[in-house]
Amino acid sequence: MTLSESREDYLENLLILETRSGGFVRQVGMASRMGFSKASISKAMSSLSAEGYVEFRPRGLVRLSNGGRKIAERVYDRHCFFFKVLTNLGIPTEIAQRDACRMEHAMSEESYQTLKKELSSKMDVQ
Repeated sequence: MTLSESREDYLENLLILETRSGGFVRQVGMASRMGFSKASISKAMSSLSAEGYVEFRPRGLVRLSNGGRKIAERVYDRHCFFFKVLTNLGIPTEIAQRDACRMEHAMSEESYQTLKKELSSKMDVQ
């Protein structure tokens, strides 16, 4: 199943926060990181939970399911790759961050893997 860009962003941000915390993440932390209201985060997490991408615990705690983690890791891997490519080319960090966020969603898996293979052998972007 293909998720929308915004839903992939929720999963990616949850992965980042989980990695930092070592476990469950408070929805209020997601709201703070993403700049959204807690109600918006709660609605998105409920939807993602219904589809099996996240798991809930009491007191507003969430974490990725195995399926959600797989998607989040794929998106985050792409983000890191594109960010490294752009910064290695001299793009300022803020612009590279913003553009990597766009690029991580736009490319087919086949094109991404080919580009990654080619550029990894030429640049330090593995």
